[in-house]
Amino acid sequence: KGFFLKKKMFRGFTRGASFVRSASKSLPSYVKVGAVATVGTGVAVSMIPESQCDGKSFVAGFAGVVVGGVAGWMLQKQETDKVTKSKEGIQAKFETYWPRKIMILFGAPGAGKGTQAPKIVDILDIPQLSTGDMLRAAVTEGTEIGKKAKAVMDAGNLVSDEIVIEIIADRIKDADCKNGFILDGFPRTLEQAKALDAMLAKRGETVSTVMEFNVPDSVLEERVCGRWIHKSSGRSYHVKFAPPKSMKLDEKGQPIPSTMTDDATGEALFQRDDDTATALKKRLQGYHGKTVPILDYYRPRGVVKTVDANQEINTVWSEILHNLSS
Repeated sequence: KGFFLKKKMFRGFTRGASFVRSASKSLPSYVKVGAVATVGTGVAVSMIPESQCDGKSFVAGFAGVVVGGVAGWMLQKQETDKVTKSKEGIQAKFETYWPRKIMILFGAPGAGKGTQAPKIVDILDIPQLSTGDMLRAAVTEGTEIGKKAKAVMDAGNLVSDEIVIEIIADRIKDADCKNGFILDGFPRTLEQAKALDAMLAKRGETVSTVMEFNVPDSVLEERVCGRWIHKSSGRSYHVKFAPPKSMKLDEKGQPIPSTMTDDATGEALFQRDDDTATALKKRLQGYHGKTVPILDYYRPRGVVKTVDANQEINTVWSEILHNLSS
């Protein structure tokens, strides 16, 4: 009798499966299998002669429903888990840092953008775009806008804001900019900021974050003017934070140039032209005079985030993370 019940139930389950498969292809797995179990059980029970329809028949049928439903739920869960795990990393980032980032980094020379920007790129998985790099790439690749830029440069003229905006517009169409991008070194003037906004508006987009690295000018002078470089290796030293072993100071506490040599080779170190106090003063005047007004332009939108970059590196990074997710 037990064999008879199992056989009838199996035949019913098979017929039920055929019915559900043709009628409900779009249903989730757990619904399909549960329906198969139910239909199959009904067919199986209906095929049992009345004389044999005792309690065991219905127990067997009920067991079929339960087993089918549980099996279907497990199958559906496995499918869902696969999809979830494959998207988990990306989704976690954009659940935290949404909306999509179109970010501009601002900071005077020595403010620490170069140290922190790669970390931002890594955590958001969006590229950092330099107008100089984009311009060179467009010229090298021979794009239409690249040819236009090359003709201007070959004539000894500066590339116009209009051309730079076109280069940016082309670059941000690339796949790596799908989730956003970071502009570093642009815009430098209020006119460029307005031109950038106009270009983005045509795409239905806008700048979402303007991050300012704020450091007092006196600290910037100490950071920038203390740098010395080994030309062939690129090794960098600093008179306060990482001095070469050979360094000696004069009576005013300033390094004696002849004593500034590379630890590894003993070769002379040098200072970049831009790393002198005179050059820095001019650069800071340009930054405060032209770049800072851009912050005032974006500030009313609530997108300007100021970071106190006159802190220990890890503390600065913690503040950046807070600003990214706020």
